[in-house]
Amino acid sequence: MEQPNHLSEYIPILMQFAVGAGFVITTMVATHYLGPKRKTADKLEAFECGIDSKGNARLPFSIKYFLTAILFVLFDVELIFLYPWAMSFKEVGFAGFIEMMIFMAVLLMGFIYIIKKGALKWE
Repeated sequence: MEQPNHLSEYIPILMQFAVGAGFVITTMVATHYLGPKRKTADKLEAFECGIDSKGNARLPFSIKYFLTAILFVLFDVELIFLYPWAMSFKEVGFAGFIEMMIFMAVLLMGFIYIIKKGALKWE
């Protein structure tokens, strides 16, 4: 009996990746060569949300913005782990349920900690 080639199972994924990458590359090259090339002073000027630029772009601002963004990403990524658990809830049984409750307790403790530290308070 012949063993199936496990690498052949990845061919559809590689084909999809190649088609996606080919589309992106083709689109970028086509727009670069076929698009209009009118460079004016107005087009080369920095533009941000319709507001005229003033002063230095390196002005310091509150670290609260970065802290909130990092905390959002942290808890968002942690919550991604809930989906596979929910999809395999019947297979993992009671042990999986206990493990997820421990995971959620750790998340809750971290959330309570950042609230107590005032990381989400804006002055």
